[in-house]
Amino acid sequence: MTLFNAFRYDGKRVVVVGGASGMGAAAAELVQDAGADVVVMDFADVKLAGAQAIKVNLAEAASIDAAVDECGGRVDALFSCAGVADGTPGIERINFIGHRHLIDRMLAKNMLPRGAAIGFISSAAGLGWEASLPELHELLDTPDFDSAVRWIEDHGKADYWTSKQAICAYVGRVAFPLLKQGIRINAICPGPTDTPLAQANKEMWLGFGSDYRADAGIEASTPLEQAYPLVFLCSDAAAAITGITLISDAGYMSSGITNSYPAASELAHMLLSR
Repeated sequence: MTLFNAFRYDGKRVVVVGGASGMGAAAAELVQDAGADVVVMDFADVKLAGAQAIKVNLAEAASIDAAVDECGGRVDALFSCAGVADGTPGIERINFIGHRHLIDRMLAKNMLPRGAAIGFISSAAGLGWEASLPELHELLDTPDFDSAVRWIEDHGKADYWTSKQAICAYVGRVAFPLLKQGIRINAICPGPTDTPLAQANKEMWLGFGSDYRADAGIEASTPLEQAYPLVFLCSDAAAAITGITLISDAGYMSSGITNSYPAASELAHMLLSR
């Protein structure tokens, strides 16, 4: 037993929602390597050897309920990684509402014990959520899956931007009530990352900040490079951290805010609503 064991997952049971590909798959593989017993929930086929695979459709509440029931037992860390791009039917449910419903179901079934942690993947698109907080509070005030879907439909907000801002607002809003139950929650806001989803939307997703990366001499992040901070945030080593949305974008936003990379300033201030 060493002090560094706080970064490991030995003896822990971990659920990765959206762990079949991309950053979710990297997180699942990483926590497994760190000693965890891994359950992967996804609509796609799960390829991680040694992991329990559970089929779930985050766009359907009944599918989420069945997946949670099939999972059962204690969950020491829950990684909410599944996400889709604009143009996908049910994007608001897959990217946020379904994740929230899954968390609510696990809480209701006492599956998340004291000491558990939840980690979301948001996006640079979720930054600046504070400026939209009054409207986001309305969405978060909806008590269940169906009412949240109705709110989105009534407000015409079935889009990637809103779903990622909702994640950031949700993490900040529920951090205190969850902490009273001994549960932490955080999110990362990745910059461009070379995932299958990003490749499918290459011009927009991987084109973002390409000048900055070229001038810095770096490439877009790999899924594993984004999994590292996400897995850290759900480890015991991050015991003092909850309610944050960590920007993991290789410094793009900070360089824009401070004007140390002037070409990023306008976009950084726009995204951050500053």
